[in-house]
Amino acid sequence: MSLPITEQPRTEVEWLDVADVPLAAIRYDGITQDALVTCFDEGFNALRAAIEAGVVVPAGSPLAVYHGDPSATFDAEIAFPVVTPLTSESEHAGLVVRPSVVAGGRYATVTHVGGYDGLGPAWGGLLGAVAAAGAQPEHRFVEVYVTEPSPEADPATMRTELFAPVR
Repeated sequence: MSLPITEQPRTEVEWLDVADVPLAAIRYDGITQDALVTCFDEGFNALRAAIEAGVVVPAGSPLAVYHGDPSATFDAEIAFPVVTPLTSESEHAGLVVRPSVVAGGRYATVTHVGGYDGLGPAWGGLLGAVAAAGAQPEHRFVEVYVTEPSPEADPATMRTELFAPVR
């Protein structure tokens, strides 16, 4: 099971009810934006090692879950949704891959097409739409990387789905 990704990018904010999505995740606690590139590189390397070992069977595109305020100190999970929930932790490439979940509930979502440097304004637009609708965002944010993150990717065509749980 994975978060719902449409064939075409979402150009307007959509409101969805989402079921729990089980994850295989690498967790980083108390980090800042400056640490993200390193976390993504080592986290996805460890997750790929877990996939190659047959421990993780992905059910969709890679993602990140941010807990707290991403402009300050926050916690992050670098993850893949999985076909079957993990029942235990395992070590791969020096990191612990553990079971986690994107909690089900009501989400506001939109697509960002472009480089990662445009994610801040895209999140600002999504959270502005949430506020305009009278909803309250929770302090969790999910990015699904539909276009595989890599140095070779053309930033103009990179696609990231943004999901904000709301109350």
